[in-house]
Amino acid sequence: MTSTFGGGVTVSTQGLPDWLLPVARAAETVEPGQLSRFLPPPHGGRQSAVLILFGERDHGPELLLMERSGSLRSHAGQPSFPGGALDPEDGDPEGEGPLRAALREAEEETGLDPSGVQIFGVLPRLYIPVSRFVVTPVLGWWYRPSPVAPVDPAETARVFTVPVADLTDPANRATALHPSGHQGPAFCVEGALVWGFTAGVIDRILHFAGWERPWDRDRHVPLDWRA
Repeated sequence: MTSTFGGGVTVSTQGLPDWLLPVARAAETVEPGQLSRFLPPPHGGRQSAVLILFGERDHGPELLLMERSGSLRSHAGQPSFPGGALDPEDGDPEGEGPLRAALREAEEETGLDPSGVQIFGVLPRLYIPVSRFVVTPVLGWWYRPSPVAPVDPAETARVFTVPVADLTDPANRATALHPSGHQGPAFCVEGALVWGFTAGVIDRILHFAGWERPWDRDRHVPLDWRA
């Protein structure tokens, strides 16, 4: 499948490695409510996008993540996908805007070369109530990896990749307990606790791609786990 948005941004599944095809197929059929209970309001919210970037190295498939600076006003210190709010130059929020924003933000935050990324799918828009972000998750295949590192330490504390095998390993999975009482999936990987929106999306991708393995949902991890 190949489609081109008005701004010339192409979404294509051609040439994807076989292991990534289940994610591409899931993106074509998944409904918003199957990904999250937090869905965008009819009006309002800050249009944004994140890049869910899959690559492959000697240890197998991997996913690019970053850790936000502890000094940020929103989502400080949290592991996350690269991404952020749409800028006017990104274009139409209903068209190519989220695709351009996801690539631009990833380049600005991690230094990756977007020319080595193939966008192969877009998930339904989701909502982060605490920041009022209406988020478009953009799926990418990192077919030509480039060096990555924090571009601005004031915004990004760390950039790292996580083997998909580690994300599917039941030993690395848990249920995060927020002080508010909210519970959600979490991953203890690469010295980080991935939780919240990012963990929720990863959890659903693993599920709908058929990669999920049974794990102990009664294993709880408090969000002050470093203390």
